Amino acid sequence: MPQTFRIATFNCENLFRRFLFKNHSSAEAERAIREGFILDRRLLTTHMKKARKITARAVKAVKADVLALQEVENLDALRHFNTRFLNSRYKYQLVIDGNDPRAIDVGILSRYPFGRIRTHQFDKKSPRARSKIFSRDCLEVEILLSRKKSLTLFVNHFKSMMGGRSQTMARRREQTTRVARIIAERYGSNPAKAKFVILGDFNDYYEGANLTHPSHGLSPLLGKAWLVDVNLRIKKPQNRWAHFWAKKKEYRQLDYILLSKSLAKANPTAVPKIERRGLPKRATKVTRKRFPRVGDNTPKASDHCPVVIALKI
Repeated sequence: MPQTFRIATFNCENLFRRFLFKNHSSAEAERAIREGFILDRRLLTTHMKKARKITARAVKAVKADVLALQEVENLDALRHFNTRFLNSRYKYQLVIDGNDPRAIDVGILSRYPFGRIRTHQFDKKSPRARSKIFSRDCLEVEILLSRKKSLTLFVNHFKSMMGGRSQTMARRREQTTRVARIIAERYGSNPAKAKFVILGDFNDYYEGANLTHPSHGLSPLLGKAWLVDVNLRIKKPQNRWAHFWAKKKEYRQLDYILLSKSLAKANPTAVPKIERRGLPKRATKVTRKRFPRVGDNTPKASDHCPVVIALKI
């Protein structure tokens, strides 16, 4: 096992493996999908090739040993991305189809094998409740770093702010409350002693003059004494952002890496790095030279940035 273990989170924005009918008649298109599942790939073209190449550049740049992803269509899409665009950089891939009707799931790419895996997509507030708590899943995965060492990740993609931040806040609070209970169920009354990471796209942000007050939706997690948000170790609050919303030109911290208190204590100087070179050129706060072929709007790596941290386990 290396001296340090690099872990990252990245909402890669619509990592699909879908096909477009191009320059063919409707009759030819129908022949391409005979019997519903058999595709004649000669009549199809892969979607968003240029963007996926830039997404891959962003992934390679953070050099993560384990990468938690959001907005992945399925395991086949993740394997295709790993093989074709990352040159099989990661030996292990994982996606479990979740609850999102758009088929944007959470997943993991890893250099290390998986141990215990558990999905929480079926969790409800009560046995009689109809709706499920998580918009996608809280994917619980044990990473086997060596024969004696492992680290458990909880990968999340909470309810989006689409429809309004205040209007969707209650749903995020319900989800973060459930994650806190999952941790308590897993580690008992004192989770601070365990070694685990909660990470992903939380779809909400800090408030206040110094951006240190978590929203009502995230406070059930960010307010826990046994968790440390390592993004707060970035000294200047204005430098913590990892998402650009073009419509209102907002730069926010939506992507989080939360360490258990014992893991954070063992890594007191570890500070996250944010890779912004894949953002479109209209995100004018990006100060570094972008990856080749990034456009004003598209193509781009994502509307989010990978966030990575190096830890000693």
